[in-house]
Amino acid sequence: MYYFTGSVPEYDRIALRGAPTLAGLTSAPETVIWRRPASGQMAGHIWAPELHRIDGRWYVYFAAGDSDDVFRIRTYILESPLADPLDPAGWTLRGQLLTEWDGFTLDSTTFAHRGRRYLVWAQSEPEIAVNTSLYIARMATPWSLATKPTRITTPTRSWEIQGYRVNEGPAVLVRNGRVFLTFSASATDARYCMGLLTASANADLLDRDSWVKTADPIFVTSPETARYGPGHNSFTVAEDGVTDVLVFHARDYRDITGDPLYDPNRHARVQKLYWHPDGTPLFGVPVGDGGPIVRLSPGRHDFVRHDDAGVLVIARAPRDLAATQFRFEAHDGGTEVIRSVDRPDLHVRIDGPAVRLDPTPTAFRRSWNRHGVTIEAEGGGYLHAGHGTITVAPEPTTFRLS
Repeated sequence: MYYFTGSVPEYDRIALRGAPTLAGLTSAPETVIWRRPASGQMAGHIWAPELHRIDGRWYVYFAAGDSDDVFRIRTYILESPLADPLDPAGWTLRGQLLTEWDGFTLDSTTFAHRGRRYLVWAQSEPEIAVNTSLYIARMATPWSLATKPTRITTPTRSWEIQGYRVNEGPAVLVRNGRVFLTFSASATDARYCMGLLTASANADLLDRDSWVKTADPIFVTSPETARYGPGHNSFTVAEDGVTDVLVFHARDYRDITGDPLYDPNRHARVQKLYWHPDGTPLFGVPVGDGGPIVRLSPGRHDFVRHDDAGVLVIARAPRDLAATQFRFEAHDGGTEVIRSVDRPDLHVRIDGPAVRLDPTPTAFRRSWNRHGVTIEAEGGGYLHAGHGTITVAPEPTTFRLS
């Protein structure tokens, strides 16, 4: 079962959805589990709820302002003992989550690692001239902290200080002997983006020196796919229980009228999370609308990609994920066309002996075997991998899809 929650456009309530598939969340009905009071504390902006299952109970961590100051944002907790979080009868307000300072606090997330539970959150620390930094502490209970906070990142790099100096929206994924912590930075318009912190799984996570920040952002606006300001992500797994999935929100337009905070169209989106051979995550670009995305592999660590000129070549473990991603789309007479993901206005086209991206597609047919697929051009010949390029040849190459 998948559950979903997020800020609603009115910033006045907390709603949940549930479905047995990720796609099912799109049309799943919403259940309102809590509404803000008419006035006073928590009667202002209601932001960024997160749902967690801890020790047999459900918890929602959320941020709320007050009616006389909607930006007096603090973190609060709802609790339900019921098995079904969609049952509103079980939810009660546990209270405020108190941190070291009584200041602007939001975007709390929690995770368990090596027998200990941690909280990571964004906060405005009085002595630091930034909007928010990220902090971590060990938890005593799901509603209280056992240790003082450790600041693990503060916005200093150019991509973290566009419009506002912000580190917020933490999310944790433990894989391959490391703890990966994504976060969001800058103003909530097209400049919003995601960064990455990494720690060894054996490290003291409360030690600031255990965390290394990747120098550049790892997920940014893509005008080509019309996804602007991706951020405040989380992680889940696909229905197979194995494939990692990135969940994030982004707009499908760049220009905003007025304050981007009140533009409600940062819609939730999901896409597959890939991995480098060294075990670090490979995010690519926020992909546009369309069907399933695949990578074509003629060898174990080889992938078909397009180069800067649009020619299809073979690359070993390329770090540019986006150039290796394609969509097979239905075409006339049972054929398919192959669309580039990061350049969605272009398709795979046979151009003499070469194969390249072009606005006008070639139609293909796929045939499956136990090793993968062969791809036959409608006019004859097969896609063939050899000598670092993709050509058309009488003999097919079998491509593995991933």
